[in-house]
Amino acid sequence: MPPPPPSKNRGHVPAARPPPGKPPGRRMASRDAAERAAFFARREAAAVLRRVLRGDASRRAAGSIKSLVYSPSVRNKRATFALVCQTLKYLPILKEVLASTGVLTSKWKKQEELVFVTAYDILFGQETAASGSVEQLIMLHKDTIMAALEKMCIRRKVRSVEDLVSKKRTVKPKPRFLRVNTLRTSTDSVVEELNKIHKVDKDELVPDLLVLPPGTDLHNHHLVSEGKVFLQGKASCMVAVALCPEPGWKVIDACAAPGNKTVHLAALMNGEGSITACELNKERTKTLQNTIRRSGANSNQDDASTSSRIRKLSAFQRKALSHALSFPSVERVVYSTCSIHQAENEDVVSSVLPLASSLGFELATPFPQWRRRGLPVFEGSEHLLRTDPEDGLEGFFISLFVRKAAAAADAVKPSNGGLGVSKQVFKRRNGLMAFGSSRLSRMMMLCSTRGLSRR
Repeated sequence: MPPPPPSKNRGHVPAARPPPGKPPGRRMASRDAAERAAFFARREAAAVLRRVLRGDASRRAAGSIKSLVYSPSVRNKRATFALVCQTLKYLPILKEVLASTGVLTSKWKKQEELVFVTAYDILFGQETAASGSVEQLIMLHKDTIMAALEKMCIRRKVRSVEDLVSKKRTVKPKPRFLRVNTLRTSTDSVVEELNKIHKVDKDELVPDLLVLPPGTDLHNHHLVSEGKVFLQGKASCMVAVALCPEPGWKVIDACAAPGNKTVHLAALMNGEGSITACELNKERTKTLQNTIRRSGANSNQDDASTSSRIRKLSAFQRKALSHALSFPSVERVVYSTCSIHQAENEDVVSSVLPLASSLGFELATPFPQWRRRGLPVFEGSEHLLRTDPEDGLEGFFISLFVRKAAAAADAVKPSNGGLGVSKQVFKRRNGLMAFGSSRLSRMMMLCSTRGLSRR
């Protein structure tokens, strides 16, 4: 929506005094430019805020603020991000005061997100009014709103609105996660040992993942050095579990280093089957090989710079995913990134959906109980999964493609909750092949003839 033409009568907001000697025409042009910038930034921020709030209301998170702001449709990303974050910070106060003063009537209900953003910006931000109808609404009631805020501060015995806001906000420290390597030990034995020095809980979503108090440092603990546990974030652990690999599968990890997800797959497969781990960078390949050795998985290393099937995985994520889907015997593909950007996540999945459908694949829903799903930019995005620092986790994206015949076969098998949980069996018949291959930045892909996943 274009802004109305600059009004010649802006008596309600005094312009900042320009440097001496600046021509009046340039002062007016500068003020007009600032107002137009504020006008557009507020509306972009309101659109993002609407998606965030509606996702919360429907218990289906639309995505993190960053991922929404960094979509191609948002032009002024920096200003929009700041406005959304600050509006959310003040939102409980704004809702209360706008309701108590009668400003947010039914007439403005459809634009309430824009009212919230504009109220924050004019009352606590840059105070540039602009000439939009919502801006005029807030300016008309500004004195009433400020008076109501003062009464609120007195009633709650604080000195300022900032004190009101900080009183409502608490910073929750992030827990420490570690994954038990069931190729070497059992989860119960690790819990028993660590409980002597730390409070240990089992994660409710990811099998063999333990939750320890924030700040716990186990880098020098013998369980880590012996490869019995891996210090691995929860979001990272969700990738291999999303594939639901079974013993005996053949899996390709197309972007494997440093190898945490590779050896996690080996553990989920009870050490039975084969995993081909691919990595282009020689230094990172050394890290991958060290991780495999530490995990206890059998490793057959191949120094070839590439394998014939993996070589075609180019630097472009769409081509890599398309190629993975084209493997004739593949039944599952997990495409995952440690990125929050729509262009690398939803846009890639959306672009390959026609090909995936023609090859008999459909999107499945990994971890259906997980609340934060994909950005609602195409039909079916609710099957996608996102994690975000706002959840206390790393920023990850996970999508799961399942060939329809395999999905039908899985439907008649006994359910294990959809997590692919495998009981630990101390067999090490797992052949883990380490290859060099095309490394796609922030992209992970794992592939299998009973599952193919991108890590």
